[in-house]
Amino acid sequence: MKQQRPYPKVKISPKAERSVKNGHPWIYGEEIHGIEGEPQNGELVDVLAGNAYMGTGFYNSNSKITVRLISRNANDVFDEHFWRRRVEYAVRYRQTVMPGEDFSCCRLIHGEADQMPGLTVDRYGGILSVQITCLGMELVKETVYRALWDVLTEMGETITGIYERNDIALREKEGLPVYKDWFRADWLPVPESPVTEICENGIKYLVDVENGQKTGFFLDQKYNRAAVARIARGKRVLDCFTHTGSFGLNAALGGAEHVTCVDVSQTAIDMAKANAVRNGLDAKMDFVCADVFDLLTELAERKCRDYDLIILDPPAFTKSRQTVQAAARGYKEINLKAMKLLPRGGYLATCSCSHFITDDLFRKILASAAKDASKSLRQIEARQQAPDHPILWNVPETNYLKFYIFQVV
Repeated sequence: MKQQRPYPKVKISPKAERSVKNGHPWIYGEEIHGIEGEPQNGELVDVLAGNAYMGTGFYNSNSKITVRLISRNANDVFDEHFWRRRVEYAVRYRQTVMPGEDFSCCRLIHGEADQMPGLTVDRYGGILSVQITCLGMELVKETVYRALWDVLTEMGETITGIYERNDIALREKEGLPVYKDWFRADWLPVPESPVTEICENGIKYLVDVENGQKTGFFLDQKYNRAAVARIARGKRVLDCFTHTGSFGLNAALGGAEHVTCVDVSQTAIDMAKANAVRNGLDAKMDFVCADVFDLLTELAERKCRDYDLIILDPPAFTKSRQTVQAAARGYKEINLKAMKLLPRGGYLATCSCSHFITDDLFRKILASAAKDASKSLRQIEARQQAPDHPILWNVPETNYLKFYIFQVV
């Protein structure tokens, strides 16, 4: 190390050393073999393998992930200038990969992929919707928020408020309170309403950052929805797990003959209907509140041939390794039934948003479903999450969305 370090030291196992050298920022509690000093939860510690400096990160003994690295540079000073650089780097990246109007509605910070662990910042026009699942980030959040405000303002962007969607149970594992509210500071305005309008792929949506899913809206499928729109012209479309209707709306705007949107949540169906009306697409769309598994079964039993494009955008069927096999059965079931419903030459858009379902496993699931359906898959596109949700090859957890478009023959 190049300077006297003020931080407690955490010594790690050879296994953790290999992981860190390979670029992974997490160190689990069982991989810590010794601690020098008395680190406080949420504070910074230096990580050492033997006497070799490996990096500096946030410490939290309450978390299974006990250290989350934020730097591997022994010369870094973790002041407001450090966080300003991190924020500016992340925002400038989005300005490059999400140009034009896409920059007004995108993910600005994607946690570990931007070396800001546990921090999600989504931009919906003038509102930033934030979620924090790391105690260390919670302690520096005002510095980060101010950096976001300054960087975006200097770029000519208008920010009208920051809403904290810290209402997820994962925070409890970090010893953090669960809540949702506007962040208040004397330099920051507070909007009158948590509802704002965004435009994505030419479609207008109302986003409720207080009550909407995740931080208000699913941004990661933006370009996948556009890919579906490109093949939708003249098609009769079944959009399963529609949520706010986004895939169906893109298909309708793309020239689909008719779109049926299905979701088990009546609230979601009501939102999808409102979005269709908002965009003048309701005349070519209808909406069904039903369990997708049950509906696909019913349609298959009566040999329905009403659709020549089916979209499957389910929620994550697994959030742990222990339930991967059960999830795989669920993915196979819906894809098998969709393939059976499609005529030969029909089209299927299908995805998985769980990183525990690897791309290799998902491909095997789809191949097995096609075999059982006596169909072949002609791949049109293989896609992932939009680039504002960047994938770090050395952090597998950042690679979660698998998206395929096929012709079923």
